[in-house]
Order: sequence, then structure tokens, then C-alpha cells
Amino acid sequence: MKSIKKAVLLFAVLFIITGFIYPITVTLVSGLLFPDQAHGSLIVDNDKVIGSTLIGQNFTAPQYFQSRPSASGYDAASSGGSNLGPTNSVLLELVDNRTNALLKDGIAGPIPSDLVMASASGLDPHISLESALIQVPVVAKARNLPEEEVRALIVAESVGSPLTGAYVNVLSLNRALDQGSQSY
Repeated sequence: MKSIKKAVLLFAVLFIITGFIYPITVTLVSGLLFPDQAHGSLIVDNDKVIGSTLIGQNFTAPQYFQSRPSASGYDAASSGGSNLGPTNSVLLELVDNRTNALLKDGIAGPIPSDLVMASASGLDPHISLESALIQVPVVAKARNLPEEEVRALIVAESVGSPLTGAYVNVLSLNRALDQGSQSY
């Protein structure tokens, strides 16, 4: 009986610590030290939330860089991959359809895999530098801008390291294009 009381007391104490005290403390500390990240890295434009730097969005207009495809339809509530294997006929058809759509839109040359294959989360907000650069002729033509100018913007917006390679946040890049085009 004594050991049951000890076990119940230990359970109650750990439940309070791990279920309430720890989560509240972490939430408060992260909100104070990292307010932007703790609140979802939201991007606000004219007092309206237009997205997050952490979640991809679907851009289909030719004047915008296209994001990596999403198996979840860019819905953060249902993130996840398709779980289709590399030899699955449905996946092969999806990749073929995406490739043909990009070719139809005017993207030429070998198409990088991150423009036709969804990420594991389905929400990846980044594309490789190569994927951004291959879209330059289409975006530049749609915006009536010199290709060199669009390339320079991509390089300015790119981040990465030798380990990760260079990549670009698509929402940030498209916002930079919109802000830059206001001065033309």
C-alpha cells in the first residue's frame, strides 16, 4: 500500500511538472527570446498575414517563381508526403505531368527534381538555387524585366552553406519581386 501511495504521488508530481510547468515555461521563454519564431515566422503586409517563411505556398502565375510541389496541397494541418515509392506508377505519372506543365510554361532544359517532386512534409518553402535560376526566363518575360536583374535578385535572396547548398525561400523571393517591380 505504501508503494502505491508513493507511485501515485510521484505520478502526480511528474504530471504537474511535465504537463503544466515545463510547457508553460518553455512557451513563455521562447516567446520572450524568439518572438518571431515562436509565433510562426509570419509575414505581415498592410496588417494582413500573407504567409509564413516556414510554410510553402502555391504560386501558379507566370510572373511568380513556382514552389516545390506539395502532396498536402500546402495545407499545414495535413502536412505529409504521399508515401508513394519511386517505382509507383501514380508517382511517375505525377512527376511526368508536373514536368510537362513546366515545359509547357516555357521552362527549358533539365528540370531539377525539387520542381517536380514533393517534399516529405509537403510544406517546404524553399527551392534550390538551380530551380530558381531555371525559372528566370519565364518570370522575367512575364514581368518585362531583364533576365540579369531577376538573376541578381535570386542571388541576393539565396541562403545556404556548403553543406546544404544554396536555396531560396519562394515567398520571400516573390515578395522581393513585387516590391522591386513597384519601382519600374
